Amino acid sequence: MRALRERLRDSGRSFGTVFQNPNIRRIEGAWAASIIAHWAYGIALAVFAYREGGAAAVGLVGLVRFLPSAVASPFAALLGDRYRRERVIVAADLTRALLLGTTVAVIAIDAPVPFVYVLAGLVAIAYSAVRPAQAALLPSVARTPQELTAANVASSTIESLGIFGGPAIGGILLAATSPEVVFAAACVSFLLSAFLVSRVRVERQPEAREARGGALAEFGAGFVTLAREKGLRILVLLFVSQTFVAGALNVLIVVTALQLLDLGEEGVGFLNSAVGIGGLVGAIVSAALIGRRLTSNFLLGILLWGIPIGLMGVFPDTAPVLLFLALVGLGNTLVDVSAFTLLQRAVPEEVLARAFGAVQALWVGMIGIGAIVAPLLITVLGIRGALIATGTLLPILAIVLRRRLSALDARPAPERELALLRAIDLFAPLPQPTLESLAGALTPLRFEAGAEIVRQGDPGDRFYIVAEGELEVEVDGRVVAVTGPGGYFGEIALLRDVARTATVRAKGDVELRALDRDIFIAAVTGHAASAETADSVIATRLSQLRPGLGSV
Repeated sequence: MRALRERLRDSGRSFGTVFQNPNIRRIEGAWAASIIAHWAYGIALAVFAYREGGAAAVGLVGLVRFLPSAVASPFAALLGDRYRRERVIVAADLTRALLLGTTVAVIAIDAPVPFVYVLAGLVAIAYSAVRPAQAALLPSVARTPQELTAANVASSTIESLGIFGGPAIGGILLAATSPEVVFAAACVSFLLSAFLVSRVRVERQPEAREARGGALAEFGAGFVTLAREKGLRILVLLFVSQTFVAGALNVLIVVTALQLLDLGEEGVGFLNSAVGIGGLVGAIVSAALIGRRLTSNFLLGILLWGIPIGLMGVFPDTAPVLLFLALVGLGNTLVDVSAFTLLQRAVPEEVLARAFGAVQALWVGMIGIGAIVAPLLITVLGIRGALIATGTLLPILAIVLRRRLSALDARPAPERELALLRAIDLFAPLPQPTLESLAGALTPLRFEAGAEIVRQGDPGDRFYIVAEGELEVEVDGRVVAVTGPGGYFGEIALLRDVARTATVRAKGDVELRALDRDIFIAAVTGHAASAETADSVIATRLSQLRPGLGSV
């Protein structure tokens, strides 16, 4: 219990730090408005479809909403890597608001029902740009690994509130009014989200990114990144399997509420709200696990996504079903926080939005497929059999694949190395995941007094940071400078591609951290603000040495 209290206390401090950042407050506030509206709209649309065509129509709506979004996700995510991510979110929110306003008008004039479904598909396509851009935007404003995880916990907590509050609000409005009133309310919420995100200021984010390697390479970069590493492949496989189950559950909940439990239309919202309540509990659990093994949390969440759904078919009464759905919500938070943080820390920043877009394309497509499979399972097995069959999939996959996922549970970057990097002006503008990657790539080196680290005239192959001790910088045999802890050298030879024009020698016993040439150049030149800082540093250093001196 004492350890748990300490973890919660540390997590509380992380949350306090997160919400002191005005940009994160605005991002999370916008996410709250967006996700509540998203779920309220989804419930109203499901009920509208059920009135028009029963369970098959609900499945059709799931297909119409999710498959077009799956196709659009990689294209929409590319915008998040080419343009300012906050502006991409604003544009998507305004588009969703316009489409929902149009939906209200279509229903008001009693237009054919397929128009509503087409507009639903367009709303989903617009939404496909939001999550990748937001997920890629958060690392740009998070300053530590704990803060990034805390920001993801906050996002998942808000999502759980949305899963709880959105269906509840939608159910209440449906009971008192009609689906079009819920659509109109969601339209207003999307406008609020757009307003909040429009006030986010991320000065270090470049305005636009040049395409490299052609349109096809740009589009496929997210998929290639995910496929390249074994651990990421397994993570994504389990993640999209979970969303297949989620798609099936969207249909199963409607049929469970209306047929199995006879709760009426408002019961659809209440059952979904139970998932949200469980998600809030999951947020507390996730907060207590900040900094711990993310893959273990992820696998636990996967199990909680499967087993309770199967138990719903075994114990088809209202009270246990509510409890089982709450456990699903707890698992949903664990899965989201763990998977998002693992992806943010493992994927390079320059393709991060596209990687999330690739994941979203897969998971949204699987939600649509799950929504189509669920009515077939109900027809063949009945609602109880469909629940049991759906619930068995994820536990089997988790047991089979758990060992292969361990590659992503790499040791977090040491705080000492991160502190050294943050203190260097060249690296200060870099996003947190990039800093973590660099910290993991640093090579520790020790030299005795008098040892020669670099020699004048040699080619440059490494960048060096001084962790302990002092070094002398010599030019033509004359000492021109002394550098100590926190100092660095070697950057000009790497960035200007010239020979070393100075010798650096250990004054006493020294401890250094070295970064290989290619990693250093990719990190510094791949980020606009860091590249500008590097140019300034080079100019300053060269001006301090005699004319004609090329570099250290």
